[in-house]
Amino acid sequence: MNEQSKSFLYKYLNNASPTGFESSGQQIWLDYLKPYTDEYIVDTYGTAVGVIGPGKEYKVVIEAHSDEISWFVNYISDDGYIFVRRNGGSDALIAPSMRVNLHTKKGVVEGVFGWPAIHVRDLAKDTAPKVTDLFIDVGAATKQEVLDMGINVGTVCTFVDGLTELNNRFYVGRALDNRMGGFMIAEVARLLKENDVTLPFTLYIVNAVQEEIGLRGAEMIARRLKPDLAICTDVTHDTQSPKYDKKEQGDLKCGDGPVLCYGPAVQNNVLDFLIAVAEQQGIAFQRQAVSRSTGTDTDAFAYATEGIASALISLPLKYMHTTVETVHMDDVQNVIKLMYETLLALKGNEDFRYIK
Repeated sequence: MNEQSKSFLYKYLNNASPTGFESSGQQIWLDYLKPYTDEYIVDTYGTAVGVIGPGKEYKVVIEAHSDEISWFVNYISDDGYIFVRRNGGSDALIAPSMRVNLHTKKGVVEGVFGWPAIHVRDLAKDTAPKVTDLFIDVGAATKQEVLDMGINVGTVCTFVDGLTELNNRFYVGRALDNRMGGFMIAEVARLLKENDVTLPFTLYIVNAVQEEIGLRGAEMIARRLKPDLAICTDVTHDTQSPKYDKKEQGDLKCGDGPVLCYGPAVQNNVLDFLIAVAEQQGIAFQRQAVSRSTGTDTDAFAYATEGIASALISLPLKYMHTTVETVHMDDVQNVIKLMYETLLALKGNEDFRYIK
């Protein structure tokens, strides 16, 4: 990572990019990527694609998703309190006492998720908060005052917390799921350009929208691009911290390398190719098994069109869908390296079918 890419990382991660409202983050991402690509594509819903070597017969995708979980304003009370509903898999348990930004046409309005003090609660009856228990306080005394701020039903809200570093080893913040993926695929494009690599195939660097509500952006762009191969990246759970069960969730650890996934949507010949590259390049990696689906955009690519040979490289992450998502710096660099070296190893005529 150089100073320019580190600056991009912080700018990109600290920008809010909630599901359905990703355009500001996509613009930051595209502006960084443009010097390293030949052209770009943006679809109707905001998925952004950098293209390297357009027009070649064989087509390869590397992909991440750009959106983050958030909240929608759902109801404004007469006395100026704001009630919400989820936009994606937002966690009601962590919301009380959090600072929040409400993104209006007039600009950002600051607020807080209020919560009654411990002194006035019956602790014996305390339960985990439900979404319907949550409320935002923007300092308004009436509904009209809230409306005058530009806040209305449908206004999207994100937690405030930005990117920091922990013990010179970890990145910590909200929305590392999966804007860290967007950073990593952008870095692959940078390395290809700076090392003057000419690929024997067209490469699409895809930053998809709306993953958090059902892989929707990937569904759309997969049908449009119809690649021969898709290598996706997203986060997966570090299972070392308390409250995880390794017998159920596997034995994965931040700092031990990228995670390669086994599952029906993962094309096994592509997976074997990734493993061979990792072993040849001395890149430590971990293995994960999934039951039915990966739960990532890999599934959307795998089952698009007539079927796209797809695989998943995951970044191990602690505390998913919180404001303190945590990833190891070494893992970030090794995911970048594995994707980069995989692209160099491809000849651009691979037929990954099981039966020929």
